[in-house]
Amino acid sequence: MSERKSSIQDIMDPNFARLLLESMADGVFTLNDKGKITSWNPSMERITGYTAAEAIGKSCMFLSFSRCFSNTCPTGINQCGILEQSAVDAKECFLQHKDGHDVSVVKSARTVREQGSIRGVVETVTDMTELQKARRKAEEARFRLGELHRFENIIGKSHLMQEVFSALKAVAGSEATVLIQGESGTGKELAAGAVHYNSERKNNPFVCVNCSALSESLLESELFGHVKGAFTGAVRDRSGRFEEAHGGTLFLDEIGEISPFIQLKLLRVLQEREIERVGESRKRKIDIRIIAATNKDLYGLVKIGGFREDLYYRLKVFPIHIPPLRRRREDIPLLISDFIRFQNQKTGKQVEGISQPAMRILMDYTWPGNVRELENAIEHAFVLCDSGNIDIFDLPVEVRQFAFINNLRQPPAYRGVPAASRSASLKKLTRKTLLEILEESDWNKAEAARRVGVSRTAIWKYMKKWEIPLKRP
Repeated sequence: MSERKSSIQDIMDPNFARLLLESMADGVFTLNDKGKITSWNPSMERITGYTAAEAIGKSCMFLSFSRCFSNTCPTGINQCGILEQSAVDAKECFLQHKDGHDVSVVKSARTVREQGSIRGVVETVTDMTELQKARRKAEEARFRLGELHRFENIIGKSHLMQEVFSALKAVAGSEATVLIQGESGTGKELAAGAVHYNSERKNNPFVCVNCSALSESLLESELFGHVKGAFTGAVRDRSGRFEEAHGGTLFLDEIGEISPFIQLKLLRVLQEREIERVGESRKRKIDIRIIAATNKDLYGLVKIGGFREDLYYRLKVFPIHIPPLRRRREDIPLLISDFIRFQNQKTGKQVEGISQPAMRILMDYTWPGNVRELENAIEHAFVLCDSGNIDIFDLPVEVRQFAFINNLRQPPAYRGVPAASRSASLKKLTRKTLLEILEESDWNKAEAARRVGVSRTAIWKYMKKWEIPLKRP
C-alpha cells in the first residue's frame, strides 16, 4: 500500500508533470478560466515558432486557428464553444506559424473542472505537416498513375491494336464488366488500368489481385476479408479487396486459375453486389466494377467443365482480346524506341537506337513472352551496350541463339526473311540450291541442315531423291 501511495505521489509531483509535458511529441498548452495561456510545452514551440515566454499570458486567438470548436477563429474562450461542450476531439485545421505560413494540425481540447467549476482548458495540437506531405505524394502518385494509364501510353499503330484502343475507349465510358484475354506479357493489366483511369471511377481505388498466386483459402480471405477467430491466425477483423475497391475497380488477374468454390462466391458477388467476410453472416453492400483477365481459353475450360458457364457469361459482358506481339510485328520498332527512351532516363545513358542487324533479329524473333520479354531484352541490352547503338551481342543469348539457328545461318537467299516466309521458301528447295548450300558448307551435311532449317536426315533424303553424291564429286 505504501508503494502505491509513493507511485501516486511521484505522478502528482509538479516536476514529474513538467517533464512529462516536455517529453510529449504533441503540442500541449493550457488556458485558465479567462482564456489566457498558462503553460506551453516545447512541442508547441516547435510547431508554432513561438517560445513559452511569447505565448504565456496571451489568448490562443494569436495563433489564428482556421477553425475552432464551433465557431471560426480567432475568437475568445467564451465564444468558441469549448466551455459548453467540455470536450472536443480531433478537429483538423490550420494554425498560423510565427513566420506567417500555415501549419496543418489536428487539435483537441478538454475542460478541467474542480468541484463542478471550470478551472481551465487543456488543448493538444498534433502537427500534420508530414502527413500532408504524404497525402500530396499519394495524390501525385495517383496523378502519375493516371498519366501512366492513358490510352496514348499503350503503344501500337497496327490494325489489331487500333481495334483494342477503340474497345478500351468505348468500355471506359460504361460500367460493364470486362474480360481481357491474351497471352502472358501482352499488357492486360495496363489495359485494365486504362479502362479504370479513363472512367468515372478514376478518383477511387484501382485494386489488383493475382488469383493464381494464392491458395483457395488465402484467396477467399484476401478477396472477402475475415473476422477475428474465423480461422487459426485470424487475430483481428480484416477487410478484403472487395471492400478496399469500394467505389472503384477490382482487377482480377489470372481469373482462369480460381477454384469452383471461389467461382461460386464470385458469381454471387456479380449477381447481388454484396459480400460476406469469412466467418461472418452479415452481408455488406459494395459498389465496384470488376475487370477480369486471363491467358487461358475460358470458353474451352467451360466446355470441359473447368469453369462455370454462368460465371463466364457474367464476366464476358465486354470481352477484349490483346494480340500477341508476333501478330503485330509492325509495333516492335515503336516499342523498342519507347523502352530505349525509358532506359536512358533510368540509367543516365545516351543510347541513340539499335543497329539494323539487331533490329532484324528482334523483328524475326517469335517473342513467346510478348511485350514484357521485349522490354526485358532492351533492359538486358542496356547493361552490355557501351556505344551509341544496341548491337547484336548486346541482346539476350536466347534471342541470339534463335537468330543463329533460324536467320543468320540460313542460306543467303533466306537471311533477313521472316520465319513464316522462310518456311514457305524451304518448300521450294531445289537440287541446284541444295548443291550450292552443300558447297558453301564444305559438304558438311549437319551444317547444310542448319542453314536450310531441317534435320540432317532430311538433307540425306533430299540428296538421295536428287541423286546427289554424299561426298563432293
